[in-house]
Amino acid sequence: MTQLNAKPKAEESAPLHVLIIGAGVVGTTLAQALRKYNIPFTVFERDISATSRGQGWGITIHWALPSLDICLPTHIREKLSDIQVDPEQGKVDRGNFLFINLQTGAVESKVPPNKRLRIKREGLRKLLSEDIPVQWNKKLVNFETTDNGVTAFFEDGTTASGSIIIGAEGSRSRTREIICPDMYQLQPLPIRSSGLAVQFTPEQAAPLRAYDPLLFQGMHPVTEAFLWFSTIDTPQTNATGGDYYTIQLIISWRPAPGEEAPRNSTERLEKMKQQAAEFAEPFRSAIMAVPEGTEVTDVRLADWPCLEWDNRHGRATLVGDAAHAMTMYRGEAANHGIMDAAKLVGKLVEVHEGKVGLREAVDDYEEEVRARTRPAVLLSRKACIDAHDWKTAMGGESPLLARRAVSLTKDA
Repeated sequence: MTQLNAKPKAEESAPLHVLIIGAGVVGTTLAQALRKYNIPFTVFERDISATSRGQGWGITIHWALPSLDICLPTHIREKLSDIQVDPEQGKVDRGNFLFINLQTGAVESKVPPNKRLRIKREGLRKLLSEDIPVQWNKKLVNFETTDNGVTAFFEDGTTASGSIIIGAEGSRSRTREIICPDMYQLQPLPIRSSGLAVQFTPEQAAPLRAYDPLLFQGMHPVTEAFLWFSTIDTPQTNATGGDYYTIQLIISWRPAPGEEAPRNSTERLEKMKQQAAEFAEPFRSAIMAVPEGTEVTDVRLADWPCLEWDNRHGRATLVGDAAHAMTMYRGEAANHGIMDAAKLVGKLVEVHEGKVGLREAVDDYEEEVRARTRPAVLLSRKACIDAHDWKTAMGGESPLLARRAVSLTKDA
């Protein structure tokens, strides 16, 4: 733990007020926890409204469930089961995570199961925003710190003052850029990926969901193309009440030397179908059935392994992807972000109660988060590479197929 220097009296006596930059899953989890423990805060979000931008596909919360319990008030926590992608399946889910040979259709491996909730990201963000006032259309430009606090400056010319500013605005965090100006850039990985959401009839969805109703992954041993499948909506949960499933499909691959990246949805879908041409059924047909004109997202694979930043004597810090961006091949990014929120709030409660100074609390939080997430980022990076290398993935030691579990670190 960093030794605390003598603090100005004003810092010790001033009431704590937290400025949160970003109203995504981690930012709103943090806000809910601060509200639960009666610590004043304000949340700022660059989007113009809660519905102005798509909020991704699905999210799996597993080993961070206890941390989420710490952060959420009872009335919010009790609603989590209602926003599962498939609430009925959630009642009997065994937490299996299959890895499939896409050439034969055989199940090659089962990642050791965890208790999990597979949740709609959009629904989770909406739930976490309950009772949380968000200041929309607030794009952070800069901030300044003094011995007594921090002032944030926004693109619309407004300012806000508080005790500490917390960057929770995702992997391309402006807060990170300000406090880590020389090393804030994401580190790209040599893998390309495209993903989409598509509505399938029950008949189309059935052979995929027969493997697992919630999610699975796989690789073709020859082409080494990777496939991710997950259910986003069922006929019982989709917004229109229609008789269809919403399915998420992602394909990633190692590009050939000189291969140009697909420039738009049409080219991305064409590339996905090219990669799926050698897949066994039902995986090949699932990709081939995606209608022309479907929006296909370029999933840019990059990470940032929680490097050092200047926390301005405890006045600025980071949580979630802003602190430790990682690829999705181990499904741990949101879990670490939720644990960040729980750990940081625990430290801020101590400040709020006068037990420690802000600088000591923030230094202590950052010591834990770096010890926990630096290895996690590198494991996810290795899993991403292994997901396109059949021999390595099947070698028995790849993090791609290892149990998802938080490392035991200081205060973990």
